[in-house]
Amino acid sequence: MTLEDLIKEVLSYHPNADLALIKDAYAFASRAHEGQKRKSGEAFIIHPLAVAYILAQLQLDVITIAAGLLHDVVEDTTATLEELENAFGQEIALLVDGVTKLSRIEYKSKEEQQVENLRKMFLAMAKDIRVILIKLADRLHNMRTLKHQDTHKQKEIAEETLEIFAPLAHRLGIFRLKWELEDLALRFLAPDKYYELVQSISMKRQEREAYINEVIEILQAKLNEIGIQADIQGRPKHFYSIYNKMVKQGKELSEIYDLIAVRVIVDSVKDCYGALGIIHTLWKPIPGRFKDYIAMPKPNMYQSLHTTVIGPRGEPFEVQIRTWEMHRTSEYGIAAHWRYKEGKAGDKDFDQKLSWLRQLLEWQRDLRDAREFVDTLKTDLFSDRVYVFTPKGDVVELPVGSVPIDFAYRVHTAVGHNCVGAKVNGRIVPLDYQLKTGDIIEILTSKSSGPSRDWLKIVQTSQAKNRIRQWFKKETRDENIIKGRELLEKEAKKQNLEAELLKQSHLLEVAKKFNIATVEDLYAVLGDGAGLTPLQVIAKLRENALAKVEKERGKVSVTVKPWNGYGKPSQGVRVKGIENVMVRLSRCCNPLPGDPIVGYITRGRGVSIHREDCPNIIHHHKDEFERIIEVAWDTEAEAIYQVQIEAVAVDRPRLAMDIITTIADTKTTINAVNARATKNNLATVDLKIEIKSLDHLHHIMERIKKVKDVMEVKRITPHGNMGG
Repeated sequence: MTLEDLIKEVLSYHPNADLALIKDAYAFASRAHEGQKRKSGEAFIIHPLAVAYILAQLQLDVITIAAGLLHDVVEDTTATLEELENAFGQEIALLVDGVTKLSRIEYKSKEEQQVENLRKMFLAMAKDIRVILIKLADRLHNMRTLKHQDTHKQKEIAEETLEIFAPLAHRLGIFRLKWELEDLALRFLAPDKYYELVQSISMKRQEREAYINEVIEILQAKLNEIGIQADIQGRPKHFYSIYNKMVKQGKELSEIYDLIAVRVIVDSVKDCYGALGIIHTLWKPIPGRFKDYIAMPKPNMYQSLHTTVIGPRGEPFEVQIRTWEMHRTSEYGIAAHWRYKEGKAGDKDFDQKLSWLRQLLEWQRDLRDAREFVDTLKTDLFSDRVYVFTPKGDVVELPVGSVPIDFAYRVHTAVGHNCVGAKVNGRIVPLDYQLKTGDIIEILTSKSSGPSRDWLKIVQTSQAKNRIRQWFKKETRDENIIKGRELLEKEAKKQNLEAELLKQSHLLEVAKKFNIATVEDLYAVLGDGAGLTPLQVIAKLRENALAKVEKERGKVSVTVKPWNGYGKPSQGVRVKGIENVMVRLSRCCNPLPGDPIVGYITRGRGVSIHREDCPNIIHHHKDEFERIIEVAWDTEAEAIYQVQIEAVAVDRPRLAMDIITTIADTKTTINAVNARATKNNLATVDLKIEIKSLDHLHHIMERIKKVKDVMEVKRITPHGNMGG
């Protein structure tokens, strides 16, 4: 993959593209990532280049492709969002910020950080859909190169891909990404089943291809007879969808209908229905297997006629019939609306097609807890759907399992609050009746009525749950305000927070960052305990205070020190000339006590600590050397640091166990172990351990060297990672 390959792909659909922007973005990314490597050993720049190429294959605009090239610079290098905006403008900076992970807040757990990252990405995506297109391209390339990660990481990334990113590609109608993400995830989550399926399908490939060719020949002749121009082809098989059907329906491979499938592409909607008529006269349709997605498109804009018929050899096969425009939309989905000609979505129905996305902003106001927000996504966006009708004939889409109360809240909050009963298809039904596709629903209301707490047990959508909870929250608001204030003051005392930071003006700034209008509302949310915690508020107060300090420092040269001594220790490090500063150990070089270190004054994230030999410091822009600051390890600090080491040895039984036992004897905590056989009868054992100092680490490494058959022990420094 080279820059020339990318440019060639862009020119194939956009001959007048602004190539200067793409070349500038590539040059900026190359400089920023210089010296960094991926897990595969390749230069890091290969990753953003591959991401941009995937975006070009979706025929996206030049701005999106440039943002794809730059998507990792803020997260993985010392480049800042401000620099990016100065060089490339606000639009590209906003897209890059949308896909950049959050790293400036200290999270209680990795899971909390993961869900906060997803929340941030989804909210950015609700403002500009291209954020998620970049993220999907990023995830696809990471999945294609997942073999270079350890087994635990492979499963973790594959699981998240299957839970969040593949369903999202489906929801956006980008099937060419969805299918590959699913197949790659299956390969790493269930390798035995995946390869068994691949083998079983390839064994009968010739026989199946002969059958498809026979079907195509018969159909092509018949369509030519009546003057319908059609492109007929066998449809490629996607292993995950076959595997999913086998698991969900408890079927054998031979019982899956769409193993054999044909796609018919014609010039007009009229020809779609004409071709369908011909197919049903040639072969007998299977009852209940016909779906008309042309008259009733899916919410992701997908349109096609689907039918399953008994073929010439008595075997069932599926046929999809669509126009060329429908085919383009099914391949590119929402990306088809960001074509270079338009620069932005030109479709009049674009907003309507993304109505589900606008709900994200609405949920953001209601959901303070990031985990609940992600659960909302999984339930309301990615679960199977039912399509029901209002008495006026409008279609309402809901998750499977929804009840009339869900429908009532989807119509309007007041209708939900005042719901006392429901009629489905003209008959009164209980409020826990599960709605089915095609049901016509009428809600019965009473102004004097209100929600019941029991409703929370039966409603399916997060929208309904949130509205019901809000109704009850209003009743206990005053009580929650008092409770919230007490909780915050108690935690502030425990965290030694300066009383000055609890002033109304400071609290109001923090409230607004959490999309809360007033300080009273902030107290009420804390008192309710449903989402926001006092720790999160205190973290924001400190972050704001630091940002103000740094802003003031920016007005004078950073080399001017208030005094020559070192400030108080933070993370086991003292910073020369600065008191009460936020310090974080950089993940790019993983410094440990005893390593020669330097500090780098970031914008908005305090001082990041790097090893002196870190490529991110060595390859730093010359005009930024003034932001390098002197730091020193605090010799009295008792802190724990995670470090990765690698032992190479002659392969033998119990090798890993002997190494683990040796480390355990020193009372050192082991967080992860990954042992694997390599070439020439050798084995590599990777370990993540917790150490207190460099001496502690050297002691452990010397002990491991004495284990039988161990040839080499070294510390692993994560100079590169997989990206985004």
